[in-house]
Amino acid sequence: MRKLFILAGITTLGFAAQAQNIRNNPGSNHGNDFEQLGTILPTPNSYRTASGAAGPDYWQQRADYRIKCALDEKATRLTGTETITYYNNSPDPLTYLWLQLDENQHSASKNSGYQVASSASKLSLGELEKMDRAQTDDSHGVNIISITGADGKALPYTVNKTMMRIDLPVTLKPRQQLVFTIKWNYKISDRQKYNGRGGYEYFPEDGNMLFTMAQWYPRLCVYSDFQGWQNHQFAGSGEFALTFGNFQVEITVPADHVVGSTGECQNYASVLNSTRLARWQKAQTSKEPVEIVTLAEAKQAEQQKASGTKTWIFKADNVRDFAWTSSRKFVWDAMPVTVEKKKVMCMSFYGKEAYGLYRRFSTKAVAHTIKSYSQFTIPYPYPVAQSIEASNGMEYPMICFNYGRTEKDGTYTEATKNGMIGVIIHEVGHNFFPMIVNSDERQWTWMDEGLNTFTQYLTEELWDNKFPSRRGPAWAITDYMKLPKNQLEPIMTNSENIIQFGPNAYSKPATGLNILRETIMGRELFDYAFKEYARRWAFKHPTPADLFRTLEDASGEDLDWFWRGWFYGIDPCDIALDSVKGYVLGDGKKVMLPEPKTEKKKLDKPAVPEFDDISKIRNRNDKSIEFLTDKDTSLQDFYWKYDRGLVPYDSTFTYDYTDPAAAPLDDSTSKKFAGRYLYELSFTNKGGLVMPVIIEWTYEDGSKETEKIPAQIWRKDEKHFDKVFLKNKAVASVQLDPLRETADIDVSNNSWPAVEVKSRFEVYKSKQAVRGQSQGMNPMQK
Repeated sequence: MRKLFILAGITTLGFAAQAQNIRNNPGSNHGNDFEQLGTILPTPNSYRTASGAAGPDYWQQRADYRIKCALDEKATRLTGTETITYYNNSPDPLTYLWLQLDENQHSASKNSGYQVASSASKLSLGELEKMDRAQTDDSHGVNIISITGADGKALPYTVNKTMMRIDLPVTLKPRQQLVFTIKWNYKISDRQKYNGRGGYEYFPEDGNMLFTMAQWYPRLCVYSDFQGWQNHQFAGSGEFALTFGNFQVEITVPADHVVGSTGECQNYASVLNSTRLARWQKAQTSKEPVEIVTLAEAKQAEQQKASGTKTWIFKADNVRDFAWTSSRKFVWDAMPVTVEKKKVMCMSFYGKEAYGLYRRFSTKAVAHTIKSYSQFTIPYPYPVAQSIEASNGMEYPMICFNYGRTEKDGTYTEATKNGMIGVIIHEVGHNFFPMIVNSDERQWTWMDEGLNTFTQYLTEELWDNKFPSRRGPAWAITDYMKLPKNQLEPIMTNSENIIQFGPNAYSKPATGLNILRETIMGRELFDYAFKEYARRWAFKHPTPADLFRTLEDASGEDLDWFWRGWFYGIDPCDIALDSVKGYVLGDGKKVMLPEPKTEKKKLDKPAVPEFDDISKIRNRNDKSIEFLTDKDTSLQDFYWKYDRGLVPYDSTFTYDYTDPAAAPLDDSTSKKFAGRYLYELSFTNKGGLVMPVIIEWTYEDGSKETEKIPAQIWRKDEKHFDKVFLKNKAVASVQLDPLRETADIDVSNNSWPAVEVKSRFEVYKSKQAVRGQSQGMNPMQK
């Protein structure tokens, strides 16, 4: 069979404009980077104030759903009826409503119609099949059977690709509500073939399916004070803007299926046998995960398929969406965690393929995430949090789909383990951003992905001090920041226009927030302001301006220069130490540096972060922090020991030092400052992004001192400055940004005297760890 190779990256084309970085003095070397954002941000009003808080007239819509649906496993079809009560809390009369039909993106004829550039020489088999499907009616997409009002009369509607407009016979006035019913069905897509968030996965080894039901019902669009209807087409990358409401959902599935869902189940006594119900009761107070459905039972169900159906009933209040999963393959375990005296049931559902990883780690990772995010934002408000192993990663209220399967012999690579833990933390964390702090993902992907990735980083750091977090440390973003500018766009860019989606929407905003926390504001000021943002905008619809203004308002820091550079610009940080002129005061002798010498420094193995960043150091030194893998020894698996040298490994590199030099001063000055030293340092902003300048001085006696110059040093000249320092001891060397806090893309110009820097290939090679399934040697198996 002829093989087609997968294209490394595909650009999704869109048409929404990006936010502009207006510069008031573009022809000058100053007066730009530190200008206030001014008219770049929307004008404050009674809905959204200048402080970043919701105003006295703030409003938002509400939509309640009562849904009955039935899963036909054999035909892979879902049929449903939903009754929606829509509350018009706006001051505006509405003559129509917009709903999302996201399942239409799987259709060959009803999708958004947006296309991507492609090359025949780099075409993948999946792309070829997609082109073939586009030429025929593949029967996918939502079929609307009827839409009726409360009086039973039909309501006219228009389907425009992935959107549907319902025309109202009578204007829906402010403070009024409307009740209407939609009947629909659709063919469920093969998620492995269509690459969608929802669908089914077929397991040929045992002939069973695993269903992940997401974006599965017609959903109200957001109508807001800042843009009216959010009715952008669903093109795949930009996710969702949704309205809060209450849900009651009845799900009819094959009788031997196990169902996990948004919300709390209302009829476990009816759908669980007495043995499983007793285990569920035991799990309510257990300190370890309890298997409600055991591995043996799941394997038996795979082979002995039962007949008939069962209906599971779930209820969820004040959520923006609803998702569920169903399969006879599931093992199900659960345990509680307490958040501010409130019990949250943490649960995992997974097949035998993931048992070796999920049974040990998943539910405990869920519990850890809920506790950690509650510490940094607001207390988790919902009664349930769940992780479903479904060979993908996607989030919904109280439930998320993740990956992490073992080899057939039960072993796994460290990349698989760390990827699984990372994706569980990330997807469970999405409960806070954007499920609770409900930003518009389709317009500003970074407001949920970036904020969530940042809090994920904080949570990973509290899981294990050696966890190889890829997104958060400043040093890890530099390869992206140094790309050619035609491959970059500002963070403040519409989701469909982003080329480097992961770095732009996830890594760069997460790194920026971590730089604010660790380097610019400090943890105390930042943590207070970040919690205030979460508190102010929980269960509301924030915009970027609300975040920017709140962080400044609650901290007392003017951060407009940072938003301007990091969020509205694409310039990287590259601060060069051009020269050091040293003078000894008093005796007239030159200060000399020692000759270059080589010193070997031992490196950790690849899965451990190559750089011990400032967050890890401070967390280690904070006696109030206890890492979960230290406290719970059951989490100390093979790789925990491997990372700590309990299983041997070896790696080294070398670097050079050079003696400092200085020139004499005149005699009169020497008498006044006898025995002291002047050092004049010259700096150039080669990258364009203004940042603090952090200097580590190493003295001839071996002692060290670190000084931080705030970013405002660049105010009068954003390209260059010189600064003189008075020291009581002779300096042996100078190092800029020793802990790599500023995302400087070129560390070769950060030292005096110059030291050898690892090649780009070595740096790239040491940062290969990725989330998810890995390829390569499996030391555990070996």
